[in-house]
Amino acid sequence: MNAKRKGTAGEHELVKLLQGYGIRAYRNDQIFKGGKGNPDVSAEIAGTPIHFEVKRVERLNVSEAVAQAERDAAQGHFPAVAHRRNREKWLLTVPLVPFLEILKEKGAFEPDPFLQDLIMEQAEQQ
Repeated sequence: MNAKRKGTAGEHELVKLLQGYGIRAYRNDQIFKGGKGNPDVSAEIAGTPIHFEVKRVERLNVSEAVAQAERDAAQGHFPAVAHRRNREKWLLTVPLVPFLEILKEKGAFEPDPFLQDLIMEQAEQQ
C-alpha cells in the first residue's frame, strides 16, 4: 500500500474509532495539501474542537508532527496527533500545558496556588 493510501485509510479508521465512542468526527476533504484550518480529521470532544493530524507511519518524528498540528490548527481548535504503526494500537500525542488548561477550564482539578510560578514558566514555553 502506498503512503497516500495508507494515510487515507488511517484517517478513515480513526474517524470510525471516534464515532464508535459517540464522538462526532469526520475526515476533511483534502482539497489541498494541509494548511491552516485543514486537519486530517475534525472532531469536537466535551465542547472543544480538535484538530487531528493523522499519521500512519512506522517511524514518526513526534516533535515535527505536533509542531504541524499546532501550526495548522485554526484559532480555538486543540491540536492533536493520532498515530500508529502497522498492527499496533492508536496513540495520541498532545501538547501537555494546553491540554491541562482545557481540563482546568472544565473543572477537572484546581491548580496548586503555591506552584503558579512553575505553571507560568511552562505556559511561556508553549
